[in-house]
Amino acid sequence: MSFSTFGLTDSLIRAVADQGYARPTPIQSQAIPLILTGRDLLAAAQTGTGKTAAFALPLLHRLQTGRASRVTQDGRQPRALVLTPTRELAAQVGDSVRAYGRHLSLRTAVIFGGVNINPQIDALRRGVDILVATPGRLLDHAGQRTVNLACIEILVLDEADRMLDMGFIPDIRRLLALLPRRRQNLLFSATFPDAIRTLADGLLHQPAMLEVAPRNAPAPRISHQVHPVDRNRKQALLAHLVSAGNWRQTLVFTRTKHGANRLAQQLERDGISAAAIHGNKSQSARTRALADFKQGKVRVLVATDIAARGLDIEQLPQVVNYELPNVPEDYVHRIGRTGRAGRAGAAVSLVCGDETQYLKDIQRLLGQAIPSSVVEGFAPTGAHAPEAVNAPGTCAPQHRARQQNPTHHTRAAARCGETPTTQRRRAS
Repeated sequence: MSFSTFGLTDSLIRAVADQGYARPTPIQSQAIPLILTGRDLLAAAQTGTGKTAAFALPLLHRLQTGRASRVTQDGRQPRALVLTPTRELAAQVGDSVRAYGRHLSLRTAVIFGGVNINPQIDALRRGVDILVATPGRLLDHAGQRTVNLACIEILVLDEADRMLDMGFIPDIRRLLALLPRRRQNLLFSATFPDAIRTLADGLLHQPAMLEVAPRNAPAPRISHQVHPVDRNRKQALLAHLVSAGNWRQTLVFTRTKHGANRLAQQLERDGISAAAIHGNKSQSARTRALADFKQGKVRVLVATDIAARGLDIEQLPQVVNYELPNVPEDYVHRIGRTGRAGRAGAAVSLVCGDETQYLKDIQRLLGQAIPSSVVEGFAPTGAHAPEAVNAPGTCAPQHRARQQNPTHHTRAAARCGETPTTQRRRAS
């Protein structure tokens, strides 16, 4: 199968070829024909599966070949809206839409918080066909009446499960009230907790349903490894792994913003170029750090979960969990930064004794034990090494409670010093 079999315009086929893509991924081959028919869609897709092109290409085709751009007394109004949970993901989706639409006459604008709102207002005044936005900043524009959403024909909710994690669902419901009732709705999510299913039931009309990977399943070509170590020796072990393995591009996750800053500074003192990204960093600082990382100027990028959601880094060799996440589903989201588009990747976790329960929960979610090995010279001296869970078919009562209770994500975030309100503000 090739992209030309979908009946996309020649301009879109040429743009896809410009990007170096020859054959569609599974999510693209299944979603594109459905979206072209105008149906609503509920899709389960992990990061790295090509889901952006899966909705961007048919969206561009429908807008280009459909009725002319609506022009009101206020100018050219948006006809398609893509909502994303974070600034970084909004920027990346916007880049992709522009790349695929480079030979079309459609205009795209990206709006998110953390930057000056005036250039965004200017772009909206000049006229926009496709709007990519984070919920918080879009509500700001709606409140100031600098955007008119009454002409939206297609709505995309990207990474809807993460929007739930970050407390965006009330904001999304406020935005839905500003949209026309008749429109096409596309909802993409890696997982489907009850709150997302409830949102989908109220949003989608007789949707087609797609699932291109098992629920909560990581990419198949990612190898998993645990290294038991005392908490106070994690930084030394990470520096050793990076240096001994000659790792040139490594994404490292911490649970807190302060921890990310401290670790990046310690690595710099060890002679390893590093940068941190998190919600307290300005958008320009986050953009600069990510650019330096992609260009190889920085070997280690230390990130919190919120800041790293949606990062698109080609051929990222490994992801390191410097601290395991409180919520096991976040492990899958974290390691989804590597092993993308069929490439191999490695997920390495540095685990101390008091993280054993987190590890057990992650292994139960994956349905497999993660190999564990002690790095020579870094054997833990305190608690026993983390144990493997060898019964993938079982599920502890406390884990079942997490799956059934969507507020667990919020409670876990609060334990790390982030409230839903804080998460929304930092992200958008």
